[in-house]
Amino acid sequence: MSIRPFRDIKRRKTKEINVGKVKVGGNNPISVQSMTNTLTTDVKATIDQINEIHAEGADIVRVSCPDELSSKALKEIIRNVDVPIVADIHFHYKRAIEAAVSGASCLRINPGNIGNKNKIKEVVKAARDNNCSIRVGVNAGSLEKDILEKYKEPCPEALVESALRNIRILEDENFGNLKISVKSSDVFLSIKAYRLLSKTTDYPLHLGITEAGGFLPGSIKSSIGLGTLLLDGIGDTIRISLSDNPVEEVKIGNEILKSLGLRERGVKIISCPSCARQGFQVIETVKVLEKKLSHIKTPITLSIIGCVVNGPGEASMTDIGITGGNKGNNMLYLSGVQSEKVTTNEMIEKIVHEVEKKVYEIENS
Repeated sequence: MSIRPFRDIKRRKTKEINVGKVKVGGNNPISVQSMTNTLTTDVKATIDQINEIHAEGADIVRVSCPDELSSKALKEIIRNVDVPIVADIHFHYKRAIEAAVSGASCLRINPGNIGNKNKIKEVVKAARDNNCSIRVGVNAGSLEKDILEKYKEPCPEALVESALRNIRILEDENFGNLKISVKSSDVFLSIKAYRLLSKTTDYPLHLGITEAGGFLPGSIKSSIGLGTLLLDGIGDTIRISLSDNPVEEVKIGNEILKSLGLRERGVKIISCPSCARQGFQVIETVKVLEKKLSHIKTPITLSIIGCVVNGPGEASMTDIGITGGNKGNNMLYLSGVQSEKVTTNEMIEKIVHEVEKKVYEIENS
């Protein structure tokens, strides 16, 4: 038992698969994904965006392949990036084959949309021959006609039935290098669908609230939906779907995992909302520090508290802490212990120095 059992999350045991060099499922860390929004045929722009997404902390990046030029452009794209690429395929089986041959690490498909059994066999052969996994991606907005007729509207049971049907199609071809998603823009529908699916299969699950909206509402919807499932121990890889820069999706995804203690990356800032008691401008200080410390990838905790009401207590539980004091004399804490007084004018530079110093110690210990 851990020191703080109330924080323990018992993850659901799933099969382990490979998405390129990233292992998904099993006991592996939950991976964060995003997707490019460039034209795939604009090879340079797509490479640049993939590299930006990867630099922010994405483990896997998805790229849409709507036509032959796009799926064949993947070869040049993949040669110039250092992150596994998932090819997003809809309807035409040849796009999946071309993407696998071009070096995609995973194909995102709905086998039921690909065509007859012979076409599915060709896709599976291409995936197997090129060490390519497959994600069965079920969406509430594109369910099979007969399933919609049966259930009258998208519902959790409909999404799960579609997923299981598509899993069976691939299993009939003796292909099990799979991960599954059952996405909806409705938080309640998504949560219920994933909970049902997790009881019926041990394939790794890709979590997401699809078409979640702009930055603010999309981040909130995704945090509620994915956070609920992750607390249940459900989920092996995640994507936050925002109508925004995909880099922002990665930031939110990593923050969700950090908040639940499922992955640690970069500086975790604990800060107060500020009030009349603050000894320095907390909000502006946090904004500046977020930018100045964005290059840090090593896990480290930092508390920025404006007064002595909660400041010393929070600082005692973080690697580095600052508590606001009278007349611009603030107290710096290192490893939970009072270190020295720091003036407001020198505070930011001092904090950055201490964070970088602590990171160096951690990385070289």
